[in-house]
Amino acid sequence: MVTAIVHIKADVHRIPEVAQTIAEIDGVSEVYSITGEFDLLAMVRVERYEEIAEVIPGRVNKVPGVTHTETHIAFRTYSRHDLEAAFAIGLGESD
Repeated sequence: MVTAIVHIKADVHRIPEVAQTIAEIDGVSEVYSITGEFDLLAMVRVERYEEIAEVIPGRVNKVPGVTHTETHIAFRTYSRHDLEAAFAIGLGESD
């Protein structure tokens, strides 16, 4: 699983609809409104690295009202929630 953290700047008058549209994109697991330089943060989770290009520049950046994105790729997961979910679906099991 490849995880990307996407910081998004949006037209201030369209933030709720931009967030909802992004949340409906396949591969986007969560969208948060945030404080600071960016307006939204989207968590993108896909099976293959190549899918990042389909989701972020291919769909997220094209949502009307998105003015800028900055993407960070996660190397490892340390969150207990994510690790427990991975083991629950068998990612840590050997045959």
